[in-house]
This record gives sequence, structure tokens and C-alpha cells, in this order.
Amino acid sequence: MGAMPAPQKPGTKLAPGPETSRRKVTIFDVAERAGVSIKTVSRVVNNEANVREKTREKVLGVVRELQYKPNAAARELSGRRSRTIGLVYENAEEFNYTNAVLNGALGACEARGYSLLLCPLNLPNPDIGERVRGFATQARVEGIVLPAPVGDVVEVTGALKDMRIPFAAIAPRDPLPAEINIGCKDEQATFSLTEYLIGQGHRSIGYIKGHPEHGASAKRFSGYRRALEKHGLAIAPGLVRQGYFDFDSGKTCAAELLDLPEPPTAIVAGNDDMAAGVLFEARERGLPLPGRLSVVGFDDTRIASRLWPPLTTVRQPILQMAETAARLLIDRLNGEATDAPQEPFDCEVVIRESAVPLTGIVPAGC
Repeated sequence: MGAMPAPQKPGTKLAPGPETSRRKVTIFDVAERAGVSIKTVSRVVNNEANVREKTREKVLGVVRELQYKPNAAARELSGRRSRTIGLVYENAEEFNYTNAVLNGALGACEARGYSLLLCPLNLPNPDIGERVRGFATQARVEGIVLPAPVGDVVEVTGALKDMRIPFAAIAPRDPLPAEINIGCKDEQATFSLTEYLIGQGHRSIGYIKGHPEHGASAKRFSGYRRALEKHGLAIAPGLVRQGYFDFDSGKTCAAELLDLPEPPTAIVAGNDDMAAGVLFEARERGLPLPGRLSVVGFDDTRIASRLWPPLTTVRQPILQMAETAARLLIDRLNGEATDAPQEPFDCEVVIRESAVPLTGIVPAGC
């Protein structure tokens, strides 16, 4: 029997010879011969950035010398292309908006062979930047979709920019020129909705604002204000209340408006959830609906057609907006994106029984 080879001492450089020629060369062999870490070898093999040119040449020289051939499956797992995008969204109590966003983004991913990973966030959150960094790193996402209001959180967008991760924002308040921004014509839609009420004879029209951190809130209020100004109607401060896009704030604001000495004959709510709160408050007070008060909302979520009376509202194409955001993001990741800005989506006013002409309003106290 031949003599057994002496065990190699820790730190000893790998020498070419029969042993390396009979077994498959591994990434550990390359790292040891080049005097670098395994991670550095992985970065060089996968052509990643942040490697000094001198180090890169040294590692590639060893790769050629040892005839190292990376495992294809391992490269797929460790390479930069994960074919996965993330969806970072506010973990809100009301799920209608988020559900449509999820379905739209998922449809775009499935159509293009991508996976979608979710990262719900609670707002406000002082650690939100680090939370997003951790998610992006661990999930190895190539890009991220940011529904409202996350796209307006500077800690989130700043973290993604630092990590050079492309993102698409849905309905941002302040669109970033270098990123993908998807929105709809919120201002025009609320203008049309308010004008419809004015055309029905209403002159005292209350308004419940959406969450101040959502970019769409200011645009929708602007549409309400423009409609009043166009028809020479004063904007009474007492008729404007601050809501938060949820049922409870809609109910609270409705109570404040209906307690006024001269309550409005119509109320425009910034979304359907708040409008549902308005209808609930009115019914608790025993007001005949739709005869006593006209109520309108925004979004045309599933609840809008299931309330009584069914809600006049604005149909916002949330699912299509999310699908477009994810599709354009994937196109950019694949080098297929254009620099042309995406035109805002049109909205549609949906007329139902919750808004009636002023002539049909029953005077208060009757």
C-alpha cells in the first residue's frame, strides 16, 4: 500500500496535484488559493459590484487555473436575479384597497414568471427604514411596489435608493422623476362628483378629508374645492372635517357635521369606508335615507354596492394601477422600460341611490 498523504495544516495553500484533479474543485478551494473569502469569490463569479479590480483579476486567475465550474443551481440561488419583487404596504384595518393592490401586482408577476413577496408595515414606525432594508436583503427582491401611503415615506424610498433597488409608487403625493409613478385623476374625479351634487340642487355640501399622509387626500379635496369655486359657493370651514380613510373616522366626522346648527344636505367622503361610517351615523340618528341626506364616496370598493342605500362613488381602477406598476417595474428590471411617464388613469363616477336631488330632501326635524 502506498503511503497516505500527510494531513494539510490549517492555512496551508492548496497545491495543484493528483488530489485536486481527481475531485471536483469547490468554491472553498478557490477562496483558499486566492486568499479571499467565499463571499468575494461568489461576487466575482456572479459579476457583482463592490469588488476591487485587482482582487477580481486574482480570483478569476485562480478560477481558470483550477478550472472551477460553479454549480448552476447554486449560482441561481446566489446570483443577483431572483425573479422576485416585493410589495411593501401599510397593514391597515380596512383591506379593500390593499386587496385590489395585491391582486393587481400578483397578476403582473404571474404573467411574467416572477414571484411576489409581501412586507406589511405598521405606520407610523420609527424603524421603518431598517425594516424595509431587512426585508429587501433577506427576500433578495429585485424591485419593490409601494402602494399609498408607503411611497411617500422618505425613510422607505431613501433606503431603497441607497440599496439601488428600483421601485414603483402607486398614487404618491410627490412623484419621484427617476422612479415609476402610477396614479389616477383623483382631483378631476372628486370635482365631477361634487358637481353632480351641485347639479342635484345641493348648496351646503360637507367634506370629510382622507388621511393626511396619503397623496390622494389633498388631490381629492382640491377637486371638491374647485367645484364649489366654479359654481360660486363659499367653502365653509365648519363643513370640512379631517378623516383617516377608515369607518370610525367617517362616523365621527359625520356626527360633527350633523350636529351643526345648519347641517349639510350632502356629504362627500374621501373614500367608501368613511362614507359607510357617515351612513351608519345617519341611521343611528334615525334619519330617513336617502331622503334626509345625500352621501357619496370614492373607490367603488365591494362595500359600496352592498350598503343601503347603495353608494354613489368614484370607481378607481386600483387593480389595473397595481398591475401596471408591477408590470412596468418588471420591464425596467429586464431592461425593457421606456422613459415615457405613465399617464394617470381615468376614474368613473358611479351613480347609485345614496345621492338624491335637493327637492327630495326631507327638512330636518320632520
